[in-house]
Amino acid sequence: MYIWELPDWPSLTWDQDQLTPLIGNVRHEQGRLLGRMDALGFNPKLREEATLWTLTQDVVTTSEIEGEKLDPSQVRSSVARRLGMDAAGLPQADRNVEGVVEMMLDATQNYEQPLTKRRLFGWHASLFPTAYSGMRAIRVAKWRDDSAGPMQVVSGPIGREHIHYEAPSADTLNTEMATFLKWLNTKQELDLVVKAAIAHLWFVTIHPFDDGNGRIARAIADMLLARSEGSAQRFYSMSSQIRVERAEYYRVLERTQKGTLEVAGWMKWFFECLGRAIDGAEGTLSSVTAKARFWERLAREPLNERQVRVLNRLLDGFEGKLTTSKWAKLAHCSQDTAYRDILDLMERSILKREPSGGRSTSYSIVGTS
Repeated sequence: MYIWELPDWPSLTWDQDQLTPLIGNVRHEQGRLLGRMDALGFNPKLREEATLWTLTQDVVTTSEIEGEKLDPSQVRSSVARRLGMDAAGLPQADRNVEGVVEMMLDATQNYEQPLTKRRLFGWHASLFPTAYSGMRAIRVAKWRDDSAGPMQVVSGPIGREHIHYEAPSADTLNTEMATFLKWLNTKQELDLVVKAAIAHLWFVTIHPFDDGNGRIARAIADMLLARSEGSAQRFYSMSSQIRVERAEYYRVLERTQKGTLEVAGWMKWFFECLGRAIDGAEGTLSSVTAKARFWERLAREPLNERQVRVLNRLLDGFEGKLTTSKWAKLAHCSQDTAYRDILDLMERSILKREPSGGRSTSYSIVGTS
């Protein structure tokens, strides 16, 4: 029996005494992070860069959790343009990238606005602009109708499928979602971090859409976390931490949805994961600061657009080794042009050749390895 089949659903309960120390710790970490920004004199430009970095990670990783890989440079380009920041040297984003960015920015930048059925449908339409999920046609900006059978989360090969979860029947969705949205938009004597944990679980349990439910559930949680801090500026990514802990994330969800209406186990995991996400912000801030110092040092250097684009990719965490052929691919140029760009940067001590030579010759930014 799933929790939505229990007589008192959706009256979720939890042991407040057990969770109070965890909530207090998360709230302390949130305040400490925001206070550290102020204490360090974190200037507006660096704050913008930190927000850009974090939102880029949020968009990339919330899609990765569902098995979809987005181009980080396209995501960064879309976020930067929508926030009115410099997107020089970044590629034009594909429509599917723009859609995830639209949803995440609406959730985090307009965090005080009520969450309505119309707004949710807008998010869903942004996620699936072609009305297809892969090769499968889906209902867009509408609740699912279960015409192909009940909504199930399944893994394994055909004939040996394992059903992890089955959602409420489609004919209950208007009532289920009306109840959820009324609760979400009503002010309660409930800490907003607690509300984020419950909203995430409640929405993904209803599973109202044909696809995109996980991404929308995480966007709702991000909206409530922004509301809990009273700030649209994001310095940590919950989705990035969930991606790291993806296996446990799904295990805890499945265990909770097959349990009782006492959901302290889910909430404990959510708060601890959130705490680890906030701790991880230190790495983000270090990267942002290093990037800012790098460009300050090169402020008077005449660089072409290709060089700016590839250097930014390296600074944003380029995976693997940078070779001439990879430079050509990133900069959309010939290998001869790529080599001239690299040679120019080496002569100015911006790039260096890595010790391994021959066919595997690679390059890195001076001072980073």
